[in-house]
Amino acid sequence: MAERQGQTVPDALLTRIGQVVMLHHGGDREEARRRLLDLWTEIGANGAPLHRCTLAHYLADTHDDPSDELAWDLRALTAAEEHGGSVEVRALYPSLHLNLAADYVKLGRAEAARTHVRRARRAAVALRDDSYGDGVRAAISRMELRLGEGEGEGEGEWEGRSEWERGW
Repeated sequence: MAERQGQTVPDALLTRIGQVVMLHHGGDREEARRRLLDLWTEIGANGAPLHRCTLAHYLADTHDDPSDELAWDLRALTAAEEHGGSVEVRALYPSLHLNLAADYVKLGRAEAARTHVRRARRAAVALRDDSYGDGVRAAISRMELRLGEGEGEGEGEWEGRSEWERGW
């Protein structure tokens, strides 16, 4: 968001991304993926890091193949790191690392998942004490418990579930 004369001006691209995300949450995953990919093409590799991060973050949830989901979640993290340490980006890190942990669980890479859930926990200090922050912290705790159960136990529960279905 930008500010103009003391008022907040909405970011048009983030608004468009949000509209497509609503389409995805409404059940039209294929159309949402197509539209998000169109937006990705529109902004290009040199688009604003916050836009690339947001797009890649949501694109990951539209893919069925865990390797594709991981690739998009890694793009999201890379873009966030390019954006810098702003407050808005610091609040994204817990969710970004949590998604990566879930991706690695699906791929049977428990140690990589543990690394990212630890990063999510450390990054959670940037979360506010609100419903979003509470939800992300609870999801981190659930993932920590899941990973503490031992190699491979219960991992199938995460397959094919979007970030929202997993409770994040």
